Amino acid sequence: MSVDALALSVDALVLSVDALALSVNTLALLVDTLALSVNALALSVDTLALSVDTMALLVDTLALQVKRFVYTIVPIQREKDV
Repeated sequence: MSVDALALSVDALVLSVDALALSVNTLALLVDTLALSVNALALSVDTLALSVDTMALLVDTLALQVKRFVYTIVPIQREKDV
């Protein structure tokens, strides 16, 4: 094997190693992107849970206002009618 052929083989090996390193880096970026997507999904679920809790509080508040109306305003109105 001549020196030129050996040099070309070494160059090809170096290029193959570089290509492998790029593939590994690309895979790492894909894994990071997947992790970010999972985190974003978790935040969306948390936001949805907070929205549901807020809606429940609004319903509770409405129920308290209805009770207040029924137990306070309605009897006063009945007394006025009598």
